[in-house]
Amino acid sequence: MLLTEYRPFKINKQLAEQAIKNNETLVVTGVLQRAEAKNQNGRVYPKDILAREVEVYMNGPVKENRAMGELDHPESSVINLQNVSHTVKKCWWDGDDVMGNVEVVNTPAGNILKALFASGITVGISSRGMGSVEENINEGTVEVQDDFELLCWDFVSTPSTHGAFMKPKNRDSVMNESIISSVSEYKYTNVNNIIRDIICDNTGTCAC
Repeated sequence: MLLTEYRPFKINKQLAEQAIKNNETLVVTGVLQRAEAKNQNGRVYPKDILAREVEVYMNGPVKENRAMGELDHPESSVINLQNVSHTVKKCWWDGDDVMGNVEVVNTPAGNILKALFASGITVGISSRGMGSVEENINEGTVEVQDDFELLCWDFVSTPSTHGAFMKPKNRDSVMNESIISSVSEYKYTNVNNIIRDIICDNTGTCAC
C-alpha cells in the first residue's frame, strides 16, 4: 500500500520573492520526517526502519542527483517528471528527526511552489513510500512494518499537526515555528496572480 506522512513547511517569504525576481535557486532546510512519533494518521515509523531507508535514499537517489519530488501527491509510486518541483540534496539525523536540504527547481511546478512560499502560504512536506502497517490497538497507533520502502518527499497542501518548519539554508533569519491554520484572502489572490503570470510566461499566451 502507498504510505504518506505530512509535515508543515514554511520559509521566509522575502527570500522566496527574491528567488523569483532574480530567477535564483531556492534552497531550504528543515525537518522532513520524524521517527518514533505518532503522526496525524496515528502512524508510527520505527527509527531503525526509517534510518535504513534514509541511508538507502542518500546512497541512491541523492548521490545520483535524482532525489526528485512532486507538487502534490499522485496516486502512484512513480515520480512524474512533468510535475517535479524540487530535489533533495542532503539528509541527516537530528535526534529522531530526519533533516534535509531541499532545492526548489526552475520547472513549472517548482515556480508555482516558489510563488506559494513568496505569498506566505504554508504547505506540507510529505513522505511517499510503499509498505504495510500493523495496528496496535492498546496504544491507538499503526506501526509501519519492515517492508517499508521510502520513495520520495513531496510538497502538499495538507499540513501536519506537529510543528516542523523549514528555513532558507545558510541564512540568519529566524523562522516561526507555530502552525498556521488560516491564510488571508489577499494572500490567496496574490498567489493566484503569480501563478497566472508563471503560466502565461511559460506558454506565451494567456486566457486568464
